Amino acid sequence: MATDSSPDPARSLAILWRTREVASRKGRPELSVDRIARTAIELADADGFDSLSMRKVAEKLGVGTMSLYTYVPGKAELMDVMFDLVQAETARPDEVEGDWRVKLELIARENLALYRRHPWLLHASHRSVLGPRVIEKYEYELRALEGIGLTEIEMDSVLTLLIGHAQVSARGRAEISRVERASGLTEEQWWTQNAPLLEQVIDYSRYPVASRVGAAAGAAHHASYSPEHAFEFGLARILDGIAVLVGGRADAGS
Repeated sequence: MATDSSPDPARSLAILWRTREVASRKGRPELSVDRIARTAIELADADGFDSLSMRKVAEKLGVGTMSLYTYVPGKAELMDVMFDLVQAETARPDEVEGDWRVKLELIARENLALYRRHPWLLHASHRSVLGPRVIEKYEYELRALEGIGLTEIEMDSVLTLLIGHAQVSARGRAEISRVERASGLTEEQWWTQNAPLLEQVIDYSRYPVASRVGAAAGAAHHASYSPEHAFEFGLARILDGIAVLVGGRADAGS
């Protein structure tokens, strides 16, 4: 049996793709791989992935811990199933009217929302085993880039750039939320409380540009940084850059 600290890709693939061996296993009739994983998702959403354990999942389901191992070998494989399940939550851009830019904007926003709903995804391994929902999501997101003049590598790179941008923005919001919970102060409250201390030790005349820009940004965001603004600003610039790339290909082909 794989342990929580030693993920077994072969076991994960068998579970994710429901091989004949997995499908034929006999366990408790009220349990299933998906039910166990969805319960784990609820717990991870509430308390974080680090606090998740097979014991807590079993308690939530009202069964003995050992009952789960008939379906999922351990926490590492459970994470692969959880990761795969939530990928189905994003909208399909090929079902939306509009050009590639509209669809790529949807992809970015849907991925941001996914990370915001499930912050534990931010700590998921980039080596998560490819399950059916992961592949399906990759397929329909790539369709937004199909036929606009990009190479296969460029299509993959654009998608990676968009999702990475959403991930960074979600991580920024998650970190701010973590600090606010720990301190009991919002960003605005913290800066209001501590700005006078900074003014006692810093000579703003030595940093005229930083002082001017920092003051303007602070007034606009009511904090030193706004992940929401950073996401919107960055997304617009990314889409503008892709438009230049696509336009260049169109001009070269004319």
